[in-house]
Amino acid sequence: MILHDLPAGTTLFRAHSPQWASRPLSGEGAARKGGRFNRPGVAALYLSLDEVTALREYQQTSPFLPPCTMCSYTVTLRGLVDLRQLQRGEPWDDLWHDWREDWRLLKLEQHIEPPTWVLGDLVLAHGHTGVLFPSQMCDGGVNVVVYLV
Repeated sequence: MILHDLPAGTTLFRAHSPQWASRPLSGEGAARKGGRFNRPGVAALYLSLDEVTALREYQQTSPFLPPCTMCSYTVTLRGLVDLRQLQRGEPWDDLWHDWREDWRLLKLEQHIEPPTWVLGDLVLAHGHTGVLFPSQMCDGGVNVVVYLV
């Protein structure tokens, strides 16, 4: 794993559903259902490096943008596993190359544990803060998942 730090004053963005807009730091929504890199029960906050990526991530594949509240966060984050570096450095464990798998399809339709949940467990077990990863909804966009444990 290659780690990356986001320096003091880095601004990140999130489009919150109305249900969670009043609690933008809770991570409870991700903990209830799980997310790409967190299994149910693990509180996590999914953020983006820019506003457009945050909106596209919220919209997902819908042709319409549902109601949301945009929030910005000023952060300092150390020890993020940087998936943008997956092809660089020492060889990564093969499981990392499966991070783009459709975790919702695996969990909800095929009833298979997504490999990204195991990756999230590894990140937490190593004491890392979260994962920095390319957006699959916005070309060139970058997301961050921060574990709130």
